[in-house]
Amino acid sequence: MATETHHYPAAIDGRPADAAELTALAFAGFAHFTAIQVRDHRIKGLDLHLKRLHGASIEFFGRAVPEETLRARIRAAVDAGPADQSLTVTVYSPDGEFTADSMQGDLSVLVRSGPPSNGPKGPLRLAVVEHERPLATIKHVGESGKTYYLHQAIRQGYDDDAFIDRRGHLSEATIWNLVFWDGQAVIWPKAEMLTGTMMGTVQRQLERLGVPQRQEEITLDRLKTLSGAAVLNSWTPGIAVSAIGSTAIPDAEAFISLLHRAHAAEPAARV
Repeated sequence: MATETHHYPAAIDGRPADAAELTALAFAGFAHFTAIQVRDHRIKGLDLHLKRLHGASIEFFGRAVPEETLRARIRAAVDAGPADQSLTVTVYSPDGEFTADSMQGDLSVLVRSGPPSNGPKGPLRLAVVEHERPLATIKHVGESGKTYYLHQAIRQGYDDDAFIDRRGHLSEATIWNLVFWDGQAVIWPKAEMLTGTMMGTVQRQLERLGVPQRQEEITLDRLKTLSGAAVLNSWTPGIAVSAIGSTAIPDAEAFISLLHRAHAAEPAARV
């Protein structure tokens, strides 16, 4: 049976992007984005994606694209694509970077489509490196460190990398949020990091399910006392982590199932 194929386009401000425009953006580094998974033409946590784009725009540019415009751009991509797909919504200034001109004028929205993803199966073994992402609370482009440290982890025999800050606290992984389990409560790292949209949806659904949650400064010594660990991002609400550095993490199937149950409880809506 032939495999069904789809064309995944890119659009800028609601019109097809041409090669010249995309070439100009290929190595641009002053922009921010959000990554969205679409299933059955619906999106979970859309409010969190819109909030992320608004907040990052205010921080970067001092102004933001109206929400109704963002919704229209996302809706057009959802309607034009297959039922299941990935979207990347990037906000940038057409005046580019390394110039004061980008402080003024309208912002543009690039929406790229791609195949859907549910992430790797896991469990994952994470190396540990001391690294603090610049502007850590913003999901921005041009972060070569994430891929660099991923490659370094693989060379060391790990699957990916976890970051530890200058105070010795685990914060996040390359493209993941970290989350832990003490056998009764879900523990989120207390550190400078990106608050993921998947993290936000899981947190509010865990609250509705009555599951205890808290923030805690997680050191490598603290890891040894925990009962489970996972990574999550827009692909998945939880992939088990079996080791962080030299510390083995216990298998916690019930914890991973809980994270997935929380995500399943999050309603999906059309844009």
